[in-house]
Amino acid sequence: MVILSKIYTRTGDGGQTALGNGDRVVKHSARVNAYGTVDETNATVGLARQHAAGDMDAALSRIQNDLFDLGADLCRPNMEHDAGAEYPPLRVTADQVTRLEAEIDAMNAGLEPLRSFILPGGTALAAHLHLCRTVSRRAERLAVELAGEEAVNPAVVKYLNRLSDWFFVAARVANDGGAADVLWVPGANR
Repeated sequence: MVILSKIYTRTGDGGQTALGNGDRVVKHSARVNAYGTVDETNATVGLARQHAAGDMDAALSRIQNDLFDLGADLCRPNMEHDAGAEYPPLRVTADQVTRLEAEIDAMNAGLEPLRSFILPGGTALAAHLHLCRTVSRRAERLAVELAGEEAVNPAVVKYLNRLSDWFFVAARVANDGGAADVLWVPGANR
């Protein structure tokens, strides 16, 4: 259990932060950028939830928890030392990716195929879900960049890739099953 009795520590005043294994790194490191953007994604999901109800809100709640798991995974480097760690690191699993895929398939089953690209917008929930999509896509790019430099759990990248797809399909659902999607009209304003 986490107990936070003091919020500021002053340990980051010099531009460094501690990773989950205790290593200190600069706050602009690739790893901190990746898990910081996962946290930003989580905050955008919190905004989207202000417009969600029922099954959509429950799914977004699960995603928020997954994103905390994912951030914990990214902040704990040295996967090859997981077995010897004092506390077993939390790692994202293939089952979490599979759940997203099943949810995408279920949501997409009731939607008409797209014949145009969609502009972010429509209902308040859909617009917020599109924001979630773009921020999660940035988190994915940063995780891929980090994976080119250091060991990263492959399930992290897969999860982030599926998550942006999930947000896209969920935005269509939130737009009256796609009926209220805002379609791109190429060259409309020439």
